[in-house]
Amino acid sequence: MSTVDARKILLVEDDDVTALILSSFLEGKGLAVERETRGDTAVARILGMQPDLVLLDCNLPGMDGFEVCRGVRAKYRGPIIMVTGRIAEVDHVLGLELGADDYLPKPAQPAVVYAHIMALLRRADAAEAALTEANAEYRFGRFRIDRSTRSVYLGDDEIQFTTAEFDLLWQLASHAGEVLSRDTIMMHMRGLEYGGFDRSIDMRISRLRKRLGDDTNNPHRIKTVRAKGYLFSPNAWN
Repeated sequence: MSTVDARKILLVEDDDVTALILSSFLEGKGLAVERETRGDTAVARILGMQPDLVLLDCNLPGMDGFEVCRGVRAKYRGPIIMVTGRIAEVDHVLGLELGADDYLPKPAQPAVVYAHIMALLRRADAAEAALTEANAEYRFGRFRIDRSTRSVYLGDDEIQFTTAEFDLLWQLASHAGEVLSRDTIMMHMRGLEYGGFDRSIDMRISRLRKRLGDDTNNPHRIKTVRAKGYLFSPNAWN
């Protein structure tokens, strides 16, 4: 990662007023902001530019933000924040499942957007620094998670995860047998305190369970501890 004052942010937003307000504020904070106005040209722009972070509107001409996210996620490893006027939970879930790292409703105050950007960039920095350390791997029966290659295996089958999903799974596995509160998870994932209303952690946990073949009605690999948080069970992988 580059230094903070050289961080490149690609703002994919077709509304001129929103783009001007956000760009002016973020540039005033030392970030380098470039803008893309169409979804059908955003995929090539993101993959070619490889910005440090993408601010992605959902409602775009040419291609919506969900399809843009789907189109770049396999080849773009930086954080993606979806900013949208869509408030339905199904849209929130879809954005996270397609690989978005964060989801902010419109109208989003520039200071709030900036706080989320910096939290995600700090997390990306920490993940990048971790990859330069000695290889780290956890094995629990047939389950293996490798931080150096960011790969996950259950038996002989490799399971694909988004960047945010892998980070969450690694956090849980590295504290196997311990209950992690939502606040602890949120602080690690975003650097922001859990306010009790943000369900992105619950949604990602549900997604992890599905990918890992856990029983979503009676999970035994990633357990819910009522009123406390989540627990990665080290003895449930044989």
